[in-house]
Amino acid sequence: MGCSSSSTKTRRSDTSLRAALIIQNWYRGYKARLKARQHYALTIFQSIEYADEQGQMQLSTFFSFMLENYTHIHKEELELRNQSLESEQDMRDRWDYVDSIDVPDSYNGPRLQFPLTCTDIDLLLEAFKEQQILHAHYVLEVLFETKKVLKQMPNFTHIQTSPSKEVTICGDLHGKLDDLFLIFYKNGLPSERNPYVFNGDFVDRGKNSIEILMILCVSFLVYPNDLHLNRGNHEDFMMNLRYGFTKEILHKYKLHGKRILQILEEFYAWLPIGTIVDNEILVIHGGISETTDLNLLHRVERNKMKSVLIPPTETNRDHDTDSKHNKVGVTFNAHGRIKTNGSPTEHLTEHEWEQIIDILWSDPRGKNGCFPNTCRGGGCYFGPDVTSKILNKYQLKMLIRSHECKPEGYEICHDGKVVTIFSASNYYEEGSNRGAYIKLCSGTTPRFFQYQVTKATCFQPLRQRVDTMENSAIKILRERVISRKSDLTRAFQLQDHRKSGKLSVSQWAFCMENILGLNLPWRSLSSNLVNIDQNGNVEYMSSSQNIRIEKPVQEAHSTLVETLYRYRSDLEIIFNAIDTDHSGLISVEEFRAMWKLFSSHYNVHIDDSQVNKLANIMDLNKDGSIDFNEFLKAFYVVHRCEDLMKPDVTNLG
Repeated sequence: MGCSSSSTKTRRSDTSLRAALIIQNWYRGYKARLKARQHYALTIFQSIEYADEQGQMQLSTFFSFMLENYTHIHKEELELRNQSLESEQDMRDRWDYVDSIDVPDSYNGPRLQFPLTCTDIDLLLEAFKEQQILHAHYVLEVLFETKKVLKQMPNFTHIQTSPSKEVTICGDLHGKLDDLFLIFYKNGLPSERNPYVFNGDFVDRGKNSIEILMILCVSFLVYPNDLHLNRGNHEDFMMNLRYGFTKEILHKYKLHGKRILQILEEFYAWLPIGTIVDNEILVIHGGISETTDLNLLHRVERNKMKSVLIPPTETNRDHDTDSKHNKVGVTFNAHGRIKTNGSPTEHLTEHEWEQIIDILWSDPRGKNGCFPNTCRGGGCYFGPDVTSKILNKYQLKMLIRSHECKPEGYEICHDGKVVTIFSASNYYEEGSNRGAYIKLCSGTTPRFFQYQVTKATCFQPLRQRVDTMENSAIKILRERVISRKSDLTRAFQLQDHRKSGKLSVSQWAFCMENILGLNLPWRSLSSNLVNIDQNGNVEYMSSSQNIRIEKPVQEAHSTLVETLYRYRSDLEIIFNAIDTDHSGLISVEEFRAMWKLFSSHYNVHIDDSQVNKLANIMDLNKDGSIDFNEFLKAFYVVHRCEDLMKPDVTNLG
C-alpha cells in the first residue's frame, strides 16, 4: 500500500511538472509574441520618423533651387532668414534684446536675479513644475548671457573625472520636461560635485522645449565648468520649423517670440559640438564617418554652421557680368551655384560642413564600412571597423552618442566601443521606451541608469501597453498610405493583370515598399492594413476604405489634396521661410510662384489650373493674401472607424 501511495505521488508530481512546463512554455511564447509586436510598432515609428528627416534634409537642395529662381517678385520680402545665409551680423546690443522689454508688476512667474545662483535653478524648477511661463525678458537675458559664455568655449569641451566626481551623460530630451525632472530627482541637481553633459536635442517634438532649454542654460550659467551642452541635429532653426519648437515659442511668447527665435539661431551656432571625457571617451550627438577628422573639427569655426538645410556656398568676391542677383545678398553665377557677396572667411567649406553633418547625423550599424545614411538623408552609417579606425587614430577608447531612440534607453554595440544613450522615455507613445543616463568615472566601467515617466498607461499590463503602441503605429502608417493613395492604386493596378482587385501578399508588399520606401515588414503588417481573402490574396483597395483626407476645399481634385497633405510640412517650412514677419500670410502671387518652383523641383505633376483655382479659393476675403498655416492645417486625416476599434484589434505578431 505504501508503494501504491508513493507511485501516485510520483505520477502527480510528474503531472504537475509537465503542467508547469506547458504553462512556462506558453508564457514564454506569449511574451515573445508581445515583444515582436512591440518591435514592429517601434519599427513603424522609427521608419516614419527617419523618412520625415530625410524629407527635411532634401529641403536643403530646394532652398538653393529657390534662391536661384525666386527673383522676380516682391524682392524686399524674401529674406529667407537673412542672418542665416549671410555672415553673422554684428551682435545687437543688449537694449534690443533685453532691456527694452519690461517685466510688469502683474507678472507672477519666476523672477531671475543676475548674476544667477543655485537659488535661481531651484526657483525655475519649482515654477515649471507649476506650469508657469518664464517672462520673455528673462528668456532673452538667459540666452544672451549663455551665448556670451559659449563664444569663449572651444569646439570640444575637455573634462576630467575622479572617484569623487563622476560625470553624468544624458541623451535626447526632446522637450520632455518630466524626464529632466526625473533625472534630477534620481541623480541630483547639477553642481560642482555633480557634473552633467547633455548631448544635444534638448528641443522639438515635446511640448516643453523652452522650459528644458531655460533650465539647462541657467544651470550652465551657474556652473559653467560643470554643466556641458553639446549641439544636436535639432539645435537648428530650420529643424525647429518642422518639429514644433518654433510653434511652441510663437504660442507661448506671442509678443516677443520673433526676438527669441532670432537669438536662438545665433545661440545654436555657438554650442560646442562635442565633449571628451578623461582624454579617452568621445561624446558627440550623432556619430562618425571614415573621414572624420577630429583635428579639423577642433579648429573649424562652428558658429558658421547655421543650419543643415543651408549648405556651403561658393565664395567669390568678383561679380561676374553674367551673374544674376537675388534679394538676400547672394549672387548666382552662370552655373547656378551660390556665391556670396562677402569675405571667403564667412562660410564653412564643403568639407568642413560635411564633417559637422557627420557628427550630428550619423548612426552605427553592425556591417563593416561607411555608407550613406539613406534613411535620414544626412550623415552616414558607420560600422565596427570605422569605429576602431577612428578611435585608434585619436587614442580614444569609446564613443558615446545619442540621436536614436532605444527601447531600453541605451544600447551597446561595436564590441562595447559605441554606446547610444537616449533620455526621453515614452518617446513615440506611452510605454514605448525607457529613458536612460550614464555615469562615468575614470578607470571604471560606465554605469547605466534606466527610468520611465509613469502615467496611467504605464501601470497597465504589458499587453495593454503594446496594444496602445501598435494601434498608434498603425494609425500613423495608415495616414502615410492614404497620402499616396493615387500612386499606390496605379502600382496595384499595374500588377493586377486580371483586373480582379486582388494581389498576392508578395505583389502587394512589393508595391507598398516601392511607393512608400519605408523598409517595413509589409507581409507581417498586411493583416492590419488590408483585407485578405480565404485564398490569402490581398483586396488592395481595402487599405483606404476606413480613412480619408479631409478636404478644406471640396472642389479640389483628390490628387492635389493628397499632394498637399503629403508635402504639408515641407510647404509650411518654405512658406514660413518667406514669411519673415511671422504674420502667417503670403500673397496669392507668391503662393503660385512658390508652388510652381516646388512642383518643378520635387517633380510633382499637378495641373497649374488646379493650383490657380485653389489659390483663389484660399484667398477668402479677396484681399490678395493667403493664411497658409491655417489652410495647411485643414488637411487632416479622418479615421472613420476609429471609435469602433478596440484596443486588441491590432496585432502585429
